[in-house]
Amino acid sequence: MLVRDAMSPLVVEVGPGHTLRQAARLMADRNVGAAIVMDPDGAGPGILTERDVLRAVAAGEDPADVRVSSHVTTSVVYAEPTWSLDDAAAAMVDGGFRHLVVMQGPDVVGVLSVRDIARSWAGERGLLDARRNAGGAVDHGVVGIA
Repeated sequence: MLVRDAMSPLVVEVGPGHTLRQAARLMADRNVGAAIVMDPDGAGPGILTERDVLRAVAAGEDPADVRVSSHVTTSVVYAEPTWSLDDAAAAMVDGGFRHLVVMQGPDVVGVLSVRDIARSWAGERGLLDARRNAGGAVDHGVVGIA
């Protein structure tokens, strides 16, 4: 299976001048874990992830005032749509990140997340169908805080 088969073509784009709150709102509205940061003065697209926003809030920064530019990752690993999912997963493990920006030439064509890879591999192996045929969701022992 290839990156193009698993990636999300839904790309949330923000600029470096957006606030973290604006970026987080767009990400939440579209149910994605990363936004592509397009800076006309930058060398290429950057990425802002939900983890970046979480770290800023945990550090006491006000997401309504802090700009994306202060938390954007610019040393991004770009995947190509023709990469195998195995190669993409290896790049994520090697780099310690959960999202890849998918580029075709100079254009951003998608984002690939760890979740996308897991969903694709589970579907490819028939795990999703087996779970659905067994009656739905599986209890994974997740406990919330009361």
